Amino acid sequence: MSSLRVLDLFSGGGGSSYGASEAGATIVGGVDAWDLASKTYATNFPKASALNFRLEGEFVRNAVRSLGKIDLLLASPECTNHTCARGARPVCEDSRMTAWQVIHHARALNPKWIIVENVVQMRSWSRFKEFERELGALGYTITTFVLDAAHFGVPQSRRRMFMVCAREGKSIDVQPPQGPQKTVASILEPKGKWNVTPLRKKGRAQATLVRAERAIEELGSAEPFLLVYYGSDSAGGWQPLDRPLRTMTTLDRFALVEPSPTGHTMRMLQVPELRRAMGFRDDYKLIHGTRRDQVKLLGNGVCPPVMEQLVRAIRDQEPLWVKTPRATQLTFDGLSP
Repeated sequence: MSSLRVLDLFSGGGGSSYGASEAGATIVGGVDAWDLASKTYATNFPKASALNFRLEGEFVRNAVRSLGKIDLLLASPECTNHTCARGARPVCEDSRMTAWQVIHHARALNPKWIIVENVVQMRSWSRFKEFERELGALGYTITTFVLDAAHFGVPQSRRRMFMVCAREGKSIDVQPPQGPQKTVASILEPKGKWNVTPLRKKGRAQATLVRAERAIEELGSAEPFLLVYYGSDSAGGWQPLDRPLRTMTTLDRFALVEPSPTGHTMRMLQVPELRRAMGFRDDYKLIHGTRRDQVKLLGNGVCPPVMEQLVRAIRDQEPLWVKTPRATQLTFDGLSP
């Protein structure tokens, strides 16, 4: 079987490409507007073309056409303006409309398959149905999956939407690997490798101490745990280490608290740990930019093991039990997507 030739739009640091490569695909290139993302992509995919462009304009489509035949188009359009992650900023419709670059490039490249990844909330966008119709008008049958990375061997709970678009009416089935879920404990670096500070040091924010006290009251003083910042506090602002990490964002939001003979210590999770939490192996290189840049790259990314399973299913072209051309929502967490 010949290898699928893959182009990755909105590629970021290459999470989708990494997963597709693990499934045996040939990575032809990745396109991203952020220069740091393109540098990271080039470092990890030296045989592919790392194009540092905005996707608008015929110039870019000519550039990607020069890469030759594309069998599979991967795309992760801008997602922040589909969620509350933008904070108090108003919704930017121009940002949402970056999804239309998938349509333009599908028309230009005519790939056999397309996978569009985004946050689940994209389906609530007022133009989402129009987006589906445009893809359908190009001859694609769409099957929409809502997948949690934790069910694919990733030590992180991360639910995302994946639109699998196939020409010729083909479709796929995706089954999460069997086995126990990986936990926060599995990503941690050896104790003593990173500098720590006392939890109860002078100047520590009171809100941080309140979160920590909730955890200590629940777990006891001998158990380590994570403090969780910047998100829903429905779990009290902390989580134990015996379950997958809560969803990573583009910001530092996880601090490890551990007991010690002199009292609890605290440190933020480090880039190698967050890299593992996204499902990358340690051979994935993050050498460009600041620590903050690298956290942002990871938090914006796609978990490779999920994309790997999708691309394996495409490569195998196994028939799906859903026969209708209408989009189908699936979920493997027992929750409504």
